Amino acid sequence: MLQSIEACTGAAIGEHWAESTRAEIDAAVQASAATADAFAATPAEHRAELLRALASALEADREALVALADRESGLGLPRLNGELDRTTFQLRGFADVIERGDAHAFTNDAAAAGPPPAGRPHLMRVRVPIGPVAMFSASNFPFAFSVLGGDTASALAAGCPIVVKGHPAHPGLSRRTAALAQKVVAAQGLDSGVFQFVEGGSVEVGVALVKAPAIAAVAFTGSFKGGTALAKIAGERPRPVPFYGELGSVNPLVVLPAALAKNGSELASTLAASICLGAGQFCTSPGVIVVLKDAAGDCFVDALAKALKASHLHPMLSSIIRATFDRGVAKWRTSPQLKPLVDDAADAPGLAPRPFLAELSAADFIATHALHEEVFGSAALVVRVASIDEAVEVLEAIGGSLTVTLWGAEVENDETRRLVRAATQVAGRVLFAGVPTGVAVTAAQHHGGPFPASTQPFSTSVGYAALDRFLRPVALQDAPAWLLERKGMPC
Repeated sequence: MLQSIEACTGAAIGEHWAESTRAEIDAAVQASAATADAFAATPAEHRAELLRALASALEADREALVALADRESGLGLPRLNGELDRTTFQLRGFADVIERGDAHAFTNDAAAAGPPPAGRPHLMRVRVPIGPVAMFSASNFPFAFSVLGGDTASALAAGCPIVVKGHPAHPGLSRRTAALAQKVVAAQGLDSGVFQFVEGGSVEVGVALVKAPAIAAVAFTGSFKGGTALAKIAGERPRPVPFYGELGSVNPLVVLPAALAKNGSELASTLAASICLGAGQFCTSPGVIVVLKDAAGDCFVDALAKALKASHLHPMLSSIIRATFDRGVAKWRTSPQLKPLVDDAADAPGLAPRPFLAELSAADFIATHALHEEVFGSAALVVRVASIDEAVEVLEAIGGSLTVTLWGAEVENDETRRLVRAATQVAGRVLFAGVPTGVAVTAAQHHGGPFPASTQPFSTSVGYAALDRFLRPVALQDAPAWLLERKGMPC
């Protein structure tokens, strides 16, 4: 059963309702499959009109949507209004991208006379939409990574119908947003199979959706445990399909002496705010802070701990997410290697958690794999290193991350080059200023990283390259004139 819950009080809102049945899931997928060919062949300008209409519909219903999102998430009206703006921005951004021809880009190699290898037939490399996409909404971004978020926008832009699974942490908002999307699809004269919606909190709903034979790809943003389980199912189907899973990460942040010499106390406050942003419920929240073991490093860590102690967090998105956070912190507390620096969870008022910070040596961190795992929330570990070489070893031990931040790497030398090389090997995005919480929607963005941060490190779930996930290359050899004249447009 599904139930809308008020995040700040834990009180139920309205009546509960049943999750989608297997028959309803199958019907949704079949509806998407039935319209896949027709939607793939729609002109880019028609899909752009759809995306812009969805953005306008969100804005028209802003007041009700944001109020409902706030009740179910507790994230606050300013944050949620900004997130709705981001969602409409990326919908319109994908519309602009496909109107420029990106979705139907092609490569044309003219025929060359003579025997191979110099001689060749005429080849045109095009991209075709892969078909129905299953999209799993995220809990921590009720708009931008949810029903009409980036995965939906990029799949529709690519010409793929979509079956969205709403997140049970904000079921009322998901339902209202889905109903809005369905009205827009109908008003555009498109088949209802272009946008389908299923819901449920049980494992069975997600499994049924991934196993549905007509699903051609899966887009997922969520936990490592849930994501890896679904990725296994996607890979073991009779016809395996790509699973684009963004599973979160620890996002190490390395603080070099050059940064501390400029404004160490200010950086400590900035970092504390990033760790606590949204009660730590960001996939890019910094969870491992690498600091040299010296006097300047001691002062920075002290300032960070003081800033975190003074922080006030809002309730987490759901009781399940809060319980998972509490279990993760409790597990850290049992590690003898850790020295707690901020640990006043017992003083947490009501449903709001308190931040957690602990310190340990590089050797202990590297040797303890369990400490490399993300604790989703406002919790972080300070790893003290004796050298840049040890900092590199810490990054290599983490293995895969959405981001690595390097503060103080402005001067080129052997050490900074070595650190940058290590960062680019383990992360999809490397920052040299600012904090990793906040992901710009732009052509140059890459939001992904080596496992365990994501299952497909060569693809991004944020930015306009995200539509590449849902377009498959095909070479057309000696194609007839009528097909060449379509200039990459599927028929």
